[in-house]
Amino acid sequence: MNASRPAAALSSHEQTRFRLTDHPEHHRILQVQVDPGALAGFVDEVRQIDVQNLEYVPFMRYKLADVLARHVGEDFAATLIGILKDRRHGGFTVGLQDMSTDATDFVRFGTAIAHILGPCNHDAMSGTYYARVVVKHTDDSDSYLRQAYRLFTMHTDGTFVSEATDWLLMMKLAQEHAIGGESRFLHMDDWDDRNRFVDHRLGTRPFLYKAPGSKNVSEMVERPLFFQTEFGLSISFIDQFVQPRNREEAAFLCDLSASMEASPGTKEVSLPVGELVVLNNYFYVHGRAPFEKNESLFRELMRQRGMFA
Repeated sequence: MNASRPAAALSSHEQTRFRLTDHPEHHRILQVQVDPGALAGFVDEVRQIDVQNLEYVPFMRYKLADVLARHVGEDFAATLIGILKDRRHGGFTVGLQDMSTDATDFVRFGTAIAHILGPCNHDAMSGTYYARVVVKHTDDSDSYLRQAYRLFTMHTDGTFVSEATDWLLMMKLAQEHAIGGESRFLHMDDWDDRNRFVDHRLGTRPFLYKAPGSKNVSEMVERPLFFQTEFGLSISFIDQFVQPRNREEAAFLCDLSASMEASPGTKEVSLPVGELVVLNNYFYVHGRAPFEKNESLFRELMRQRGMFA
């Protein structure tokens, strides 16, 4: 058990059915391991709730969260929120542990976890509260999200929308013939070069963000790279959609992005099928390593992002 876990996780687990362990591939992220009996009870109880019902009826998403909390224990919710709000950690993984191979069960489980945290943002790309993203051998999209063989550079989510994005959830629904493609995470406090950029005169100047057509978002948003929140020093950045006004700004942004990519604090994390990761979107940036080329490559991820209740 992690001795430095957040205070919300310190209560007795005698009535609960989960435990926390250190993640083997990341020194900050915690693994949440749920009792298989609790997972089986959840999966069985919600199996009749179809995904279209979840897409159309928002309160059904919270019903899933209630069912999961009831099976695992009421301090489960407080523990998850406590981990994400604790800057020492700010992230966790949890999964169905081979309880199912059905992607629909994965969507239900991910929806339950997300709505324990709070309401999901509307995902304009998919038109509902979540998106399913497929990565294959070929791609003709207008962003790095689906391009398998190049580095998906470090970024935060929600840069080009006015709605707050407190946390990000990513769950692996399926994978075949995939080598590489590990998730990459950098906590701001592990970035050695951070203060060089924070203290630069452009560090707190607002930058303009505009999304490509595939995102179905027409608004343009201005926000600074670095700012203060209840979680301390925070960041908002994505290289693909930030619009520099001149060569000086472009050079600063290019240097910042390269520094995050090369930082020793940037760690690769493997995510098995049926497992999800949730990160605090204010003090983590994330990306993806390239895959090895394979014409049969297939990976499907589910993304949800939202606010704390």
